[in-house]
Amino acid sequence: MDYKDYYQILGVSRSADDKEIKKAYRRMARQYHPDTNPNNKEAQEKIKEVNEAYQVLGDPEKRAKYDRFGREWERYQQGGGAGGFDWSAWSRAGGGTPGGYTTYTNVEDLEDLFGGNGGFSDFFETLFGGNVGGTGRRSAQPRRGQDIQQPLQITLSEAYHGTTRQISKDGQTQQVKIPAGVKTGSKIRLAGMGQPGWNGAERGDLYLVVEVLPDERFELRGDDLYTEFELPLYTAILGGVASVTTLDGPVNLSIPAETQNGRRFRLRGKGMPKLKNASEAGDLYATATVRLPERLSDEERQHFEALRHLRS
Repeated sequence: MDYKDYYQILGVSRSADDKEIKKAYRRMARQYHPDTNPNNKEAQEKIKEVNEAYQVLGDPEKRAKYDRFGREWERYQQGGGAGGFDWSAWSRAGGGTPGGYTTYTNVEDLEDLFGGNGGFSDFFETLFGGNVGGTGRRSAQPRRGQDIQQPLQITLSEAYHGTTRQISKDGQTQQVKIPAGVKTGSKIRLAGMGQPGWNGAERGDLYLVVEVLPDERFELRGDDLYTEFELPLYTAILGGVASVTTLDGPVNLSIPAETQNGRRFRLRGKGMPKLKNASEAGDLYATATVRLPERLSDEERQHFEALRHLRS
């Protein structure tokens, strides 16, 4: 996997704080969002890179690993930081190689390490199965293939509506239905698409681990969504109707007179559908951002002056 400089992708320095990273992400997400770049493949690839970079740099734990291990950070994370099997046990102190270690190069030497009498064969077969070194000492028993996991990134809109993906692995292709309401960490099982079995045994399973990408318009908290909407000053003062964006499209929201900036409105049932019961859904919380008028005419300014005089 090619190394990607996530700082360069977001256009921030390595010393950037969380606020700077979030600001840069939002700016680039708006710039390359599919809604403003229809049928633009370059923008589609760019938004994927931007989302990938923010997934890492926006998470303090992932960012720390990325800063420390560079291109190897994700492999380190998948390995749980343990580095896998410790092959240093296959060497022993002594002469023969630089650093005072002797390397075992054949089965007989390794038998010494594991106590002889097939000890090495038992150990190696436990790890890998099969016939050790072609010696014919032990016939392999059928063994089911291992289950494996594979990340699957989807947009918030896809998580809301549900979607499909075509998954291919080792010559197998399967159309997968992703139900509405999945969240980051949800797993989808594909039976028989894991590692091949040993000696004719069945394959393991493949588990797709869902990751819902951030969305510039909404913040997901549990089953609820949070967003902001612009409210004209006159509507905030006098009341009226304002348009609020939802994942089902815009809806009209009744605004009472004298609505203050920052007031939060609750839209019941406009949040994320519940995974185990799609007929139920969370709520959408929309926060009003009062927009002040610009480029006032002389007459408008006079009216505001008059209003200020009345209120003083």
